[in-house]
Amino acid sequence: MSSLKRFGGWFQPAQCQSHLFALMKSETALMRETALITGASSGIGLHLAKEFAKRKHPLVLVAPVASELDAIATELKAAGAILVKTIAKDLAQPEAPQEIFDELSRERIYVDVLVNNAGAAHKGKFWEIPITDDILILRLNIEAVLRLTKLFLPGMLKQRRGRILNVASVAGFEPGPLLAIYHASKAFVLSFSEALATELADTGVTASALCPGPTDTDFFEKSGLLSARLFQRGNLMAPQDVAKAGYEGLMAGDRVVVPGVANKIIVFSRRLLPEATLAKMTEKLYVDTSSRTRERGDREVKAAAG
Repeated sequence: MSSLKRFGGWFQPAQCQSHLFALMKSETALMRETALITGASSGIGLHLAKEFAKRKHPLVLVAPVASELDAIATELKAAGAILVKTIAKDLAQPEAPQEIFDELSRERIYVDVLVNNAGAAHKGKFWEIPITDDILILRLNIEAVLRLTKLFLPGMLKQRRGRILNVASVAGFEPGPLLAIYHASKAFVLSFSEALATELADTGVTASALCPGPTDTDFFEKSGLLSARLFQRGNLMAPQDVAKAGYEGLMAGDRVVVPGVANKIIVFSRRLLPEATLAKMTEKLYVDTSSRTRERGDREVKAAAG
């Protein structure tokens, strides 16, 4: 390691030390923490990648499909991203987090910011959904978060600096009939993040939970919710707005980030209601409606257009 110097999470040849030292003095260099983002090929994860890229963070992007990641890397580099590495892994596979960690260790890439964004859901009554689907949700929404955090946190603690952003959901504040396992998994992520934030006090490392409400991403299509009342009539946010709020909250060290005034009101009000009432209210949001006028991507495209 004596022949290598670390800068912004990426190791550079020692002969570049003087140039890099000058850069490190600048305000921009302070933002160049390397960010690893899971579920980076679409939705909130994709727009989080764009938020980090705009601030010149080196990026490590993880998602299952290599071709999608390569296209995103090309787009980000064309927009000015300084460094983008892609790793095609399915985080529902228990060995994937260790393989990601090992690959980055071999290449001597240090992760300053871990963004656990990948997730999944399946709509239906609990007894109608195959147990294999339930286990997949738990592996992706919970186990992958635990494994990646367990692997990358020790390095942050050793450096006495780092950031962790776990993407939870407003679903984590309430039971969710017809999405029971998803809601339970996000409650875990929220509780885990808040507890971890307390344990990390005075270590130089922070943990934040991003809790978006309904957001215009392919989550609805993949989970079978395109016809649901929540998607068709709900107050959807654009993923760009959620990602911006998440980035800013992470950098500010906020423990819980709830984007949007409407979602903040929902979270506050639902903490005051009985659990049975909450469950019934939530169930109605997931019931199909006969009026289907909204298409996936409307809010995202509108936000992209400015």
